[in-house]
Amino acid sequence: MALFNFRRDTAAPATTNDTAAMEAFLKGFSIEVMPRTAEKVESFRDILPVGTRVYIAHIDGTPIEDMVATAKRLNAEGFPVMPHFPARIIKDKATLQDWVARYKGEADVKQGLILAGGVPQPVGDFHTSMQLLESGAFDGFERLHVAGHPEGNKDIDPDGSDRMVMEAARWKSAFAERTDAKMAMATQFCFEADPVIAWVDRLRAEGINLPVHIGVAGPAKLQTLIKFAIACGVGPSLRVLQKRAMDVTKLLLPYEPTEFVGALAAHKAKNPDFGIEAVHFFPLGGIKTNATWTTENGGASGRPANA
Repeated sequence: MALFNFRRDTAAPATTNDTAAMEAFLKGFSIEVMPRTAEKVESFRDILPVGTRVYIAHIDGTPIEDMVATAKRLNAEGFPVMPHFPARIIKDKATLQDWVARYKGEADVKQGLILAGGVPQPVGDFHTSMQLLESGAFDGFERLHVAGHPEGNKDIDPDGSDRMVMEAARWKSAFAERTDAKMAMATQFCFEADPVIAWVDRLRAEGINLPVHIGVAGPAKLQTLIKFAIACGVGPSLRVLQKRAMDVTKLLLPYEPTEFVGALAAHKAKNPDFGIEAVHFFPLGGIKTNATWTTENGGASGRPANA
């Protein structure tokens, strides 16, 4: 008997039902870019479907000019743009209003992801997403998304619970009832379907009625994913990657989210009222790599605009 079997497992062919469920689940997916990663893409219309929402991550230190230029370019290519507004890197209300005015005036931005931001200490007056939402700066925006944490967030709940995270979610759900903007909860990426399903069901049970846009890590090297997962505080589902890392037959193969997305798609197909409304991709292995996966797995939902 051989000590190691290096033969790659052959996955069972997808059934018609599996394919239809995946196509339906991936319809209207979104994806995240940064100015420096967007520069590497010659044409987004060559890789993304018509109408794909593109988030622009605002990392501390990125000039607002670069953010707005990226938004302007994406808007010109026909994609709805959703820039990040991280509370902890915004100095004051005047700065916030200036950003909003630039996005509106130069790039016709009508959507925003409102979040606290990952820096430990606020640079100014804001330290929570709720403060940004209450500022009035986003009056007239058509869509506002907020952050969600299926596995908790130790920056918010250092004790390992999710008490503060859930309290914030309840506040945001109540705010959604007071605004004309469409709201949803875009989550951190995860790797295990069952805990995500349980968390989404729990939101509804607790009266939190925000639709969920579930975070999915795009195809990437395993080492890359583990690095990002640890840095971003991904919790229990990190064990999926750790288990894969211990399997010598899979260690050198790139991770793809097919099994994770497929399980959620199957659950949604059986439970149409399930609270996940859309998929949001974090292209940790590159935008083009992620786009290729959606094209290959999404059927009509993954067909690029220029195809």
